[in-house]
Amino acid sequence: MIRIAKKDDLSGLKANLLRVSAVLLGMIAAGILMLFIGFDPVVTYREMFKGTFGSSYGLINSVNIAIPYLIIALGISIAFSMKFWNIGAEGQLVMGAVFATYVTRILPPETNGILLMVLMALAGMAGGAFWALIPGLFKAFSNTNETLFTLMMNYVAIKFTLYLRSILWKDPAAKGFPKIASIPVQSRLPKVFGIHIGWIIALILVVIVFVLMKYTKKGYETRVVGASENTAHYAGMNVKKVLISGIMLSGAICGLAGMVKLNGMSYTLSEAIGGGDGFTAIIVAWLAQLSAPVMVLVSFLFAALKQGAQTIELTMKIPSSVTDIIQGMILFFALGSEFFIRYRFVLDSRKSHISSSENKGSSAIESSGKINEGGDHQ
Repeated sequence: MIRIAKKDDLSGLKANLLRVSAVLLGMIAAGILMLFIGFDPVVTYREMFKGTFGSSYGLINSVNIAIPYLIIALGISIAFSMKFWNIGAEGQLVMGAVFATYVTRILPPETNGILLMVLMALAGMAGGAFWALIPGLFKAFSNTNETLFTLMMNYVAIKFTLYLRSILWKDPAAKGFPKIASIPVQSRLPKVFGIHIGWIIALILVVIVFVLMKYTKKGYETRVVGASENTAHYAGMNVKKVLISGIMLSGAICGLAGMVKLNGMSYTLSEAIGGGDGFTAIIVAWLAQLSAPVMVLVSFLFAALKQGAQTIELTMKIPSSVTDIIQGMILFFALGSEFFIRYRFVLDSRKSHISSSENKGSSAIESSGKINEGGDHQ
């Protein structure tokens, strides 16, 4: 009988080697699939690499894709550290963009650009925090399942944004087309090295989150609540307060990602502004083991994979469904490696021991019977 047993903790080097091996196996499996559908995997991977690292455009686009992944993953990591499974980052990002857009609608068009960006950032954080607070309150006071709750909140946020685009905030100048007016030009994030300053914001957040979680009382309380609520109560912590403040901070960072995407890339609000980034960031945070510095690398690798996939769609005319499968297989193997880092399959010998004992018992009974028979005969 085979059972699953927990492994002894692997060294960092061995764990990372296992992760790299899993990614390579994923690429091999995806390559076999490509052969079956008529594409040369060597050429395909070469084009993916060139599309990401072969030009400044590819690198810049990869960084642009990585920015929201990184910011959202940082926000999610705070909630995950408390064992609050925040699957609602997509909705929190969308509501952050909604609140940021609202600022541009109530302020005069000639408002100073820096002031406008600061106010939009604060509004975006408020929007994300508010959207995260709702499931946070239900979790704290009713012990509601946060996974389902936060997941459903994503769809509410998206449909609300669709309502804004189609009716409430519909741009009259769009000639009947359902569109929200673009944000003012002065509110758009400036560029440094050809990339909007969202990458600087993201790196600053990496430092803030790392210090917060490792060296502050708030971070310590968050980790203790995640490890054991009973221990947190015994230590005199207000668990409900820690939980609610933590999920609000998590949502605020995700909401800031919405403002960054709005002001740095899309320039107009739509229900598609999230683009699935909230779900991808969950995998980023998980693979990085909730470590803020490691998230920088994992976010960029995910972005490079996506940029490479977009490139082969254009250059090799590979359908987007196929590139989605390629990405999915590589991610599947990468996530699967986390299981084998923590657990192992063990051949359970208990059943054979029982059978052996039963056989020994039967032999003893038979022997006893023979002795008795011999005695009777005598």
